[in-house]
Parts: sequence; structure tokens; C-alpha cells
Amino acid sequence: MNISETILYVGVNDHDIDLFEGQYIVPNGMSYNSYVISDEKIAVMDTVDARFKDEWLNNLQAALNGREPDYLVVQHMEPDHSANILAFTEVYPNATIVASAKAFTMMKQFFGTDFAERRIVVGEGDTLALGAHELVFVTAPMVHWPEVIVTYDKKDKVLFSADGFGKFGALDVEEDWDCEARRYYIGIVGKYGAPVQTLLKKAAALDIQTICPLHGPVLKENLAHYLGQYNTWSSYQPEEDGVVIAYTSIYGHTKEAVLRLAEMLRDGGCPKVVVNDLARCDMAEAVEDAFRYSHIVLATTTYNGDVFPFMREFLHHLTERGFCNRTVATIENGSWTPLAAKVMRTMLEKSKNLAFKDNSVKILSALNADSTAQLTALADEICADFA
Repeated sequence: MNISETILYVGVNDHDIDLFEGQYIVPNGMSYNSYVISDEKIAVMDTVDARFKDEWLNNLQAALNGREPDYLVVQHMEPDHSANILAFTEVYPNATIVASAKAFTMMKQFFGTDFAERRIVVGEGDTLALGAHELVFVTAPMVHWPEVIVTYDKKDKVLFSADGFGKFGALDVEEDWDCEARRYYIGIVGKYGAPVQTLLKKAAALDIQTICPLHGPVLKENLAHYLGQYNTWSSYQPEEDGVVIAYTSIYGHTKEAVLRLAEMLRDGGCPKVVVNDLARCDMAEAVEDAFRYSHIVLATTTYNGDVFPFMREFLHHLTERGFCNRTVATIENGSWTPLAAKVMRTMLEKSKNLAFKDNSVKILSALNADSTAQLTALADEICADFA
């Protein structure tokens, strides 16, 4: 794949993987992206996952067309991008490794060497001249590891963005960018909104015409959309008006209440209503929805004086990623001492700028006239926000 006349794609697609980072379902696989900039000197941008060493080296050899690379630029040390650094140095013994100081520390940990005899340490604003191409390095600590740098090519106006602007899915599968990029961002980068905002401010000073991430497609069209999405996600603002109902139910009574509420909300004019059964859905999808929409209803049973385990896990995922700036309502169910609403609110105490609805719903074992009236009042209060 040609990114420009002198920049080639040499990455790989992975359709064997079932869980990315051991937890994220990736039905359409993953891509591990790597690039070659050919000039008077040649720079290779990152490596790929260890399982694809031979395929990557073959891709690289074809792109080099008989030449030898001068540099390997390592932007991120997570093994899906760095696993083949040592293999690269063995195949190309004259090449120099270019990375941040923290990256070389990690190389020592991973490979037993920090390549002291063949390295260039770079930081904010440092440059590397290849000929017509000049690379400018921009530090991006905690996006989403501390050693990360991104690289701007002044000639072709390309931002090599490390894990930024990445998404789940292999490149030979057509799918919506927003959906899988959102799930990728919220799940993997979501905790680090402030560092992402810092990087976006740096990027705003650059004339970027192409973004080359380490996962997902090369972005050339409508860059304002992708930058805008990252600004929304990293500032923890709702992307859309709507209500996500996240629930657990043991014997079906809480589920019945949730389905009734969803129907009331739709009938009342809510622009979007999404229902997630936390025991059965992809947890990462449920977390994505919580960050996507403006309102969330948490519905669960009291369980061992706490909340049902899937709800506890869900709330932990939210708070771990800085959940804030949302409107929240609760539905609790209990047969003798309902405590779920209290526990959920306690778990959310450190989350900033949450507006809790005045109405809440308390179910004593099963819906009755009183709890149904509470559902109606809650639905009316939520729908009023969208009137």
C-alpha cells in the first residue's frame, strides 16, 4: 500500500486473534501497522506482533527493494508493535534504533539490551533528516504508555500517531470506523483523557494531511471528523443524546422493569435507547455505550449486601476510565434489605459532574403498583431532558 510516493505500508492483518490484549473481542481481527519512508536514508516506523515476524520481514524486504534501512523508529513499546525489534537488528545490523529514553529502558527489560551502541534518543521537538523528508518527534506520554512518541513527516505532512486514532479490525474488512475506534479508545486509552488532550493541542499546530496509526486504516479524508471524535472522547463529553440502560437480573423481575422503562422512554421521545444485559453482552460494548450517550440508568439487584458482580465489574470499568459528565438514574431490587442503589452511588462518588435523577426505582422482589409508578415517574423525568 502506498501512503505517498515514498512512504509504503508494510504491516500485517491478524485474523487468528480472538481477544486483543486478552480481553477485547475482535470479530474482524486486528491490523499491526508498520511503514517505510524511503529517501536518501530509510526509516522504518515500528514493527509488528511477534507471531507475524516472517510476514513482516518479507513485506519489509519487498518495500526496501534491495536497499538497507538506516533507522528503526520505535514509537511505542507495547509488544504488538515492538516484539520484532531484536529480529530487525539481527537482520539489519547497521541500522540505528530511534526512540525515547523510556523506550530504551523498556527494551532492556524486554530484550536484555538497550542497544547502547546503535541508538538515538529523541525527545520533544527533536528531528531526524532523511533527505527530502524531515521527521519531527513529539512526545506523547501516557497515550497510553509513558514512553510514547509520535512522529510528524514535514515533507508529506503525515502524522505517525502510534496507538492514537487506532481501531479494532483488520484492514481487509470493511466496517464503520467510529464504532470500533470508539470501543478501542474507551477500552484502551480512555483513562488518559488529559494526555490525549495535550497531544491534540500539539497536533493542532501541525499541518496534518494524513494520519498513519499503528492499528486500523490510514486516514486521509475528513480528518476533522477523526480529530473531533478524539476531542469529544478525551474530554469525556457525551457524543450523542440518548439513554443506555445497563442491568443485571437473576430471576427476571429486574429485567422486566428495564424493558418496561425502555418502552416508556421510546414512547416518550428519547432519541436513542440502548439496553445492555451485563451478564450476557460484550462488557466492552456496554462500557463504550456508557461513554457514548448522555444518560445512563443502572439497574441491578442487591447481592450479598452489595451489587450483582457484573454490575460491580461494569462500574469499575467506568470509574477506572474517568466516567463523568453524565446524567444517572438507578433501579434497585431486593427482597429484604435493598442496598444496590446506595452501593452504586458510593462506587460513583469519585466520578465528577454526575447529575443523579430525583426519581429512582425500588423494587421489592417483583414489580407492583408502587414500583411501576416509580418507573413512570423516572421515565417522565428523563424524557423531559429531551423535550
